[in-house]
Amino acid sequence: MRTKATALWHSLLTLWTVLLAVPAGAVDLRVDVVPMFQDEALQFDALGYTSSQQQRLSVTRLDFLLSEIEIKPRAGDWLTQKDWVAYLSLRESRTGFTLKGLPEGDYTALRFHVGVRPDLNKADATQFPAGHPLNPSVNTLWWGWMGGYVFFAVEGGWRRPDGSLSGYSFHVATDQHLMSIEMPCELDLDRGKSLKIELDVAAVLDAIMFKDDESTTHSRGDDPLAVKLHQNIQRAFRARPVSAGDSSSVIASTAPAKKAVVPEGETLVPFTFSSAFPMPQLPGDNPLTQEGIARGEKLFHDKRLSINNTQACADCHDARHGFSDPRTFSIGAEGKAGTRQAMPLFNLAWKQSFFWDGRAPTLREQVLQPIQNPIEMHETLEGVEKKVGMTRDQIARALEQYLVTIVSQEAKFDRVMRGAEKFTPAEQRGFDLFHAEYDPRRGLFGADCFHCHGGPLFQSAAFANNGLDSEPRDLGRFEVTKREGDRGKFAVPSLRDVALTAPYMHDGRFTTLEEVVAHYDHGLQRSDSLDPNLAKHPLKGLGLSDDDKAALVAFMRTLTDESLAK
Repeated sequence: MRTKATALWHSLLTLWTVLLAVPAGAVDLRVDVVPMFQDEALQFDALGYTSSQQQRLSVTRLDFLLSEIEIKPRAGDWLTQKDWVAYLSLRESRTGFTLKGLPEGDYTALRFHVGVRPDLNKADATQFPAGHPLNPSVNTLWWGWMGGYVFFAVEGGWRRPDGSLSGYSFHVATDQHLMSIEMPCELDLDRGKSLKIELDVAAVLDAIMFKDDESTTHSRGDDPLAVKLHQNIQRAFRARPVSAGDSSSVIASTAPAKKAVVPEGETLVPFTFSSAFPMPQLPGDNPLTQEGIARGEKLFHDKRLSINNTQACADCHDARHGFSDPRTFSIGAEGKAGTRQAMPLFNLAWKQSFFWDGRAPTLREQVLQPIQNPIEMHETLEGVEKKVGMTRDQIARALEQYLVTIVSQEAKFDRVMRGAEKFTPAEQRGFDLFHAEYDPRRGLFGADCFHCHGGPLFQSAAFANNGLDSEPRDLGRFEVTKREGDRGKFAVPSLRDVALTAPYMHDGRFTTLEEVVAHYDHGLQRSDSLDPNLAKHPLKGLGLSDDDKAALVAFMRTLTDESLAK
């Protein structure tokens, strides 16, 4: 355990090494990467593209790392930005970056790496500060316990000849696949301050045939598929200057960070968490204090937050059940049943959105919604303010402080990782299956759980359709984004304390972990939005043995932090 909220990570400073004198007129250049399929803009999730092998396909994920960027003036040597890294996730609108402090003038070329150099790839990921592109809470390409990063990930679906849907999941990684891109780009920084880089997915997938049990790669050893992707990616980028009238040429701006103000008479407390966890992005304008946390805990158990003073937050988020509800659906203050299972409330400092559908971008916004929900507490904010003698902002900040401090981190699993305990043979077998790929082409027959529940938090920032229904009863993330590819997608919860948080799934349909494992082994229902890492599995299922299934359950039971279940 160690306190890292105030730690300074000093080894990645961003500065330009200019090899010629920098003129006084320095400008910022906005660079956006635009996904394409041949000559047309790529529409994510649409199963409407034809590969060079005449196969129908969709693209549902396009994430990658860029580093060591350089730009070439027309007269002069390359300008190099040392230790520069960018993480892009094009479907999720993380599409660009800004290069700061460039000299005005003409530029003729751009070059960069796809991936990161070996020392960064092997660095301790927990040391990257909150918000850094290599922080695992930001970057979905961190390889978890295997170490290192995926450099380039492209995923999607494809149609078999019989019309059924399968999936592909291509992850290019390891130091041998660090890719170098150099492209001409005619850019006049006296007139324009934006540049588009087009990424052609058709070129990335060129000459690759999708086949059952062969539509995956994780760059293990001398995998010829990874080698082919490596070659393709290096010729898939092309630069295009942005015209002055292009609306996309607006430079993105960053709002100044809010300053933390400690209320008079209150005592700051450090946020202490496992050294195996990445650094979280704590709310900068709501510093943790003893008094603020205590206020939040009191409010969490205060029934006055409900319309008839009969229900508190803790009634549907019971610490004995991982701060979730053992009922399939919670019952509100006026006896109405909800429509989704109550989510666990721990390790929220590492989450980037809240609720099953992600409709609340911050915890401070989330905590006020159940109070007003007509099925849940059904109170007005004005009514609560009068009853508890606090403003809604004070209520939200206090609840935010308390909930942030609920951290699940001291399970048997953690003690095993520190060498203080050992797994039983069944638990070890479960750990191995959990973190092993299903890739028959390479003789691997794991359970593939880590793709969605990887790393020390055992969760993902992404949303996924995990095959509960061929036609979703609940549209999930689609209700927020209105994107067809988000139908039936829900937040991927942490598996920490999973033995305490039954029933499972957003609708609580499974009552035991054994039922959950059986679903992923052979119960998947196929649809166009099914996660590619599940869609790529055979129609008949993974074929796990009874002993394998029991081992997975045994491993997941090692994730319980008994200290929280009080």
